[in-house]
Amino acid sequence: MAPKKDAKPAAKKAPAAAPEARKDVDKKKKKADPAKPAAPKPAALKRTKKPKPNLAPRLKRKQLKDRVRQLAINKALKVSKKVIKGPEGERKRTRKIRPTVHFKRPRTYRPRRKPRFPRKSIPSRNRMDAYNVIQYPLTTEAAMKKIEDNNTLVFVVHLKANKYHVKAAVKKLYEVEVAKVNTLDGSKQIL
Repeated sequence: MAPKKDAKPAAKKAPAAAPEARKDVDKKKKKADPAKPAAPKPAALKRTKKPKPNLAPRLKRKQLKDRVRQLAINKALKVSKKVIKGPEGERKRTRKIRPTVHFKRPRTYRPRRKPRFPRKSIPSRNRMDAYNVIQYPLTTEAAMKKIEDNNTLVFVVHLKANKYHVKAAVKKLYEVEVAKVNTLDGSKQIL
């Protein structure tokens, strides 16, 4: 059996307007009257962003969770105060738990000293002055030979004096420039 052909034939579309006619229509649309503002679009046609689903319940859950947490913290603080103070409100002494046997002293602030008066009436004298550093010149045969041959003086000096002390002392006492200081540590002779 063949199907019946009751369906209506499809209506033919009207032929498209000529391209020149389209251009005229577009120009008319573009040349709108400047005195008349463009008609506002109806509110129904405006596209609005849809709110994300479950945003409000999620926010409420978070706020509720924060509030419960804050209440728990407040309750714990009250209990800790009661434990420290005791039931009568007096402060109870508690022992600090020390995890190690070594005591580490906490570093506290130590201000500089500001004495109200000097501890000594006069400051102590500098013991390492030029006259104490150089004790006496050495006059042995070897020392005399050094004076003649090498243009070098030999002194016996203080045991705690170093090369800088000796150089400064010789410059002060004899008013000469010292080229070099050599030490001989057995008896602290300076060449």
